[in-house]
Amino acid sequence: MKVKAYRSICALLAAVVFAACASPSSPSPQQSAANGADVSTPTSAPAQTPAETPSNAAAETSTPVPAPDSQPAPVWPDIVLVETLSGLRNPVDFAHARDGSGRVYVVEQIGLVQEFTNGSQGETPFMDIRDRVNCCGERGLLGIAFPADFSSSRTLYVNYTTTDPGSLHTRVSRFRLRPDFHQVDPDSEEILMQFHQPWRNHNGGQIAFGPDGYLWIGTGDGGSAADPQDNGQKGQTLLGKLLRIDVSAGSSAPYSVPVDNPFVGNDDFLDEIWAYGLRNPWRFSFDRETGDLYIADVGQNAWEEVNFQPADSRGGENYGWRIMEGLHCFNPSSGCSTAGLTMPVAEYDRVAGLSITGGYVYRGQDYSSLQGIYFFADYVTGNIWGLRQVNGLWESELLLDSPYSISSFGEDEAGNLYLVDYSGAIYHIQAADRN
Repeated sequence: MKVKAYRSICALLAAVVFAACASPSSPSPQQSAANGADVSTPTSAPAQTPAETPSNAAAETSTPVPAPDSQPAPVWPDIVLVETLSGLRNPVDFAHARDGSGRVYVVEQIGLVQEFTNGSQGETPFMDIRDRVNCCGERGLLGIAFPADFSSSRTLYVNYTTTDPGSLHTRVSRFRLRPDFHQVDPDSEEILMQFHQPWRNHNGGQIAFGPDGYLWIGTGDGGSAADPQDNGQKGQTLLGKLLRIDVSAGSSAPYSVPVDNPFVGNDDFLDEIWAYGLRNPWRFSFDRETGDLYIADVGQNAWEEVNFQPADSRGGENYGWRIMEGLHCFNPSSGCSTAGLTMPVAEYDRVAGLSITGGYVYRGQDYSSLQGIYFFADYVTGNIWGLRQVNGLWESELLLDSPYSISSFGEDEAGNLYLVDYSGAIYHIQAADRN
C-alpha cells in the first residue's frame, strides 16, 4: 500500500491528519485494520494515540461456527474508478431525486448544489444558500435528501451549519423549487429543527429518507475530543444520535414524531431519537433492496467502525460511544461493560486509515460481481473496502488503494454507485471484469 503525502486536505471536515500506513488488513470484528482520526476532528497535528491501548477483552464475542452445508464465499471483485464529473468545489454529497429524470445532484460544502443531466452541469447552481451557511472545516452544507414525491411536492431537505442565531448551530430545513422553474428558491426555507453545536467539529450532516418514508438525520456528539459532555450516552440531547422524524404534510408543526419511535413516552430520552451512542456518523445509508441500515461512525484516535441495523429493527440501539470505540473499551479504558450495547460489524485501526466514509450496498444491474457488497472508504488514505455477510459471518476486503480524498459516496436512480472526491471530481465504481 502506498503512503499518501499529506495531500492538502484543506480538508473535508477538516481532517488534517497524517497517514503513515503499513500493509493494510481487512476490517473485521475479529481483526484490526486501520483508522482513527476524523471526518470529525480538525487538527493541525497528528492525533495522539493513547499511551495505553484500551483493552478489548470486554468487547470480544465468540465467532459463530458456519453450518456444515454453508456455501463457499464468493470471490471478491476487482474494481476500477471512472471519472464522470469534474470541476466541482469541495463536493461532500451526491444524490438523485427519485423522479425518473436521471438527474443527479452534487453538494458543494460552501453552500451550493450543482445539478447534472446526462453528465452536463446546469448553467447556474440548482441551489445557492451561501449567505447562511457557515463553512468550512467540518462545517458547511453537508447533506441533501429528496422525498419520494419530489416531482409533485417540489420540496427537498438539507442539513447545514450556520451562525445565524449568533453561535454555531446545525440546521435541518425544507426548501421549495421556484414556481415553474427547476431551481431552489432560497427564500422558501422552512427550518424544521435547529440545535446548538458546542464545538466546531463532529457535526454529522447526513440526512436520508428511509424505506418507511421518514426523514433520518445523523448528528455528531458536539465535538472537541473524547465527547467531554458525554452527549453520545445522554438521552436529553440530539447530539450523538440517529434521529427519525415525519416531515409529511398535515400538521401545523414543521414535523411530527412517528408514534413507533422507540423512546416516545420515555422521559429520559427525546422523542426524535431512534438510536444513540454515536460519535460522528458522517455517512449512513439504507440498502435499497433489503431496507437494512449501515452507519459508518468516525472514531476518536484508534478505531473506525461500521454499524449495521437490520430492516426489522424497532430502534433504541446504543452503539456504544463513548463507552466503546469500535470493539474496544474507551471510557473506562479497560473493564467496560458491553451490556445493552450494539457492537459494530467491522472496524479498522490506524494502519489502514484515519477517517471512515460510509457508502452504499451496490444494487445496480451492470456488475453482478458487485451485487450485495457494501462499499466504504477512508477519507485520508483513499482505501476502499467491501463488506458483506457470508454464511452468517461478516467479512471485509480491501478492494482498492485509491489516490482520492473520499468525502462521500452516492447512488443514481438506476443503482449505479459513485465515489465523491473532495478535490472536485465524481467517479463511477465499476467491476474491472464488467461482470
